[in-house]
Amino acid sequence: MSTLADQTSHIPLVTLHDGTRIPQIGLGVLRIDDEGVAPVVESALEAGYRHIDGAAGYNNEEGVGRALAATGYNTGEKRASLWMTTKLRDSEQGCDSAMRAFDRSLELLQLDYVDMYMIHWPTPFDWRSGETWKALRELREDGRVRTLGVCNFMPEHLDRLFDETGEYPTVNQIELHPTWQQRDVVDYCRAHDIAVEAYSPMARGADLANGVVEHIAAAHGVSPAQVILRWHIENGTIIIPKSVHAERQRENLDLFGFALTPQEHAQIDALDGPTRAGHDPMTFTYA
Repeated sequence: MSTLADQTSHIPLVTLHDGTRIPQIGLGVLRIDDEGVAPVVESALEAGYRHIDGAAGYNNEEGVGRALAATGYNTGEKRASLWMTTKLRDSEQGCDSAMRAFDRSLELLQLDYVDMYMIHWPTPFDWRSGETWKALRELREDGRVRTLGVCNFMPEHLDRLFDETGEYPTVNQIELHPTWQQRDVVDYCRAHDIAVEAYSPMARGADLANGVVEHIAAAHGVSPAQVILRWHIENGTIIIPKSVHAERQRENLDLFGFALTPQEHAQIDALDGPTRAGHDPMTFTYA
């Protein structure tokens, strides 16, 4: 397998349709409390991560900000090397409320700008994404956000957003893993030059104990997690695996010393199933 230096220098950058470039592997910080998140982010930065995926709804932006300040990644050249994403709470959608929410996130993160600001859920039962996009566009024009994304948007939501704003997001972050591949959403995004970003890329661990994945892992001398993450990488998907353990964080970056054969890749493709691990975007709100 590759050395740590090899891993961090070979993380691909995905070029988005507005020309910005995002590291293909990031660290997710969902379900880590504010006190516990700072050492997790610090160990990830030490391991070579240059992409942190956060959200106001995770209630740990302040802890992420402490880690960025403690490591120097909130200013200067280090800041320029880092991709920081955060997301708007669904309860704060709307133009004026989104502007206020963003100011608070920026203060908690101890940053002058974020690389990507995202609408967290489409909330079609209380649709405000078109109005919210006005605020996000203003933030981008002011240079406080580099690019604009959404999470959990289905094709009909992306259509509606475009009809109201004349614009598609650069990224759609969705639940995506071998047993929930959402091919219709992925195909739509590819057709409209929207990059796909996978959260729960291993179904929160549920997809690891699979005989097919385990067999492929044994053949390559890697872990089942590395096999699944490699499958995502080969699909061109941006991934944000979460781990609070430094050793696992390093393992999740070490995906470039092996490649799946076409047959192995097809075997993982064939695992697609009908059951999501997370929430239904048609009904869920992350307040």
